[in-house]
Amino acid sequence: MSRVKDAFADGKAFIPFVTAGDPELAVTEELIVAMAGAGADLIEIGIPFSDPVAEGIVIQEADIRALASGTTTDKIFDMVKRIREKTDVPLAFMTYINPIFVYGSEKFIRTAAETGVDALIVPDMPYEEKGELLPLCHQYGLELISLIAPTSKERIRAIAKEAEGFVYCVSSMGVTGVRTEITTNIGEMVSLVKEAQPIPCAIGFGISTPEQARKMSEHADGVIVGSAIVRMVAKYGKDCVGPVCEYVREMKAAIL
Repeated sequence: MSRVKDAFADGKAFIPFVTAGDPELAVTEELIVAMAGAGADLIEIGIPFSDPVAEGIVIQEADIRALASGTTTDKIFDMVKRIREKTDVPLAFMTYINPIFVYGSEKFIRTAAETGVDALIVPDMPYEEKGELLPLCHQYGLELISLIAPTSKERIRAIAKEAEGFVYCVSSMGVTGVRTEITTNIGEMVSLVKEAQPIPCAIGFGISTPEQARKMSEHADGVIVGSAIVRMVAKYGKDCVGPVCEYVREMKAAIL
């Protein structure tokens, strides 16, 4: 069984996202290990990028801070190696196709696998173009996570049929960011996926409160939270580990 599937083996999964290097990599490293201890089932690590098209202002600003602190892809790989000495929590890189191509697709995927990353999420890579990366992911043992959006409609079954690890269900149109309410029919999206294959579905984009997390988890197998955590990191800086871990514990308890 893959580590990614393991994340969903004991009930609903809570999946936090952090931007690597915000405010600095040493803090990210400490935070990831601490979140695993606080109950995170899988952790998404965002690789900072100058043009993150799927991100709202909160994560855009985190990317800018991370790049300004000297964060590079190689330094992130080194950080993951150190994290792997302390925890076996499943890890997924969230990045864009451009940084992968610039680094060299094979080198990137091979190094990610060697350092202990389990999965790759590339929000700007359409389903139709996943052949650019999928053979390399299979070669080196990374799971390429598929995303579906409310607009995917008739494509949902096709995407879900070939999905691996889990399906990332985008709850809202537009970019990432905290939302006061989520109106998408999540249950319908999840049903369409499950008709194609019995794969875990995790919902992200806009979830920030325990109440939202509980509501979303009624329909899905996991809940992904990014902007709310990145905002806390921005607020507390190097002192973010305690407050973020308390939040992780609250969110995890809400979806059990």
